[in-house]
Amino acid sequence: MSTVTRAQLAETIYGRLGLSRNESADLLEAVLDRVAHALEAGESVKISGFGTFSVRQKGRRVGRNPKTGVEVPILPRRVLVFRASQVLKAAVNGTEAPAGEDEG
Repeated sequence: MSTVTRAQLAETIYGRLGLSRNESADLLEAVLDRVAHALEAGESVKISGFGTFSVRQKGRRVGRNPKTGVEVPILPRRVLVFRASQVLKAAVNGTEAPAGEDEG
């Protein structure tokens, strides 16, 4: 299983849009920066046909060290959540997305 990198994404933009390599890399960085800043601000980022990124607040809770069994407090924190759209789920599974289901 391979991983798609920023460089590969920038190269794809370069190949498909005809921008220069520098312009393609700049465009990719601008999009990723905008997504990151929105998430940092607590906003959701919805990409139709792909999915929705959002930040969720997790409250304080008590965890347990699996080795010793000692209770350990887990502090409140924000976590990043991605919910795939029906279109993306269908593409991954090689099936057809339900009609009218392009929401993420």
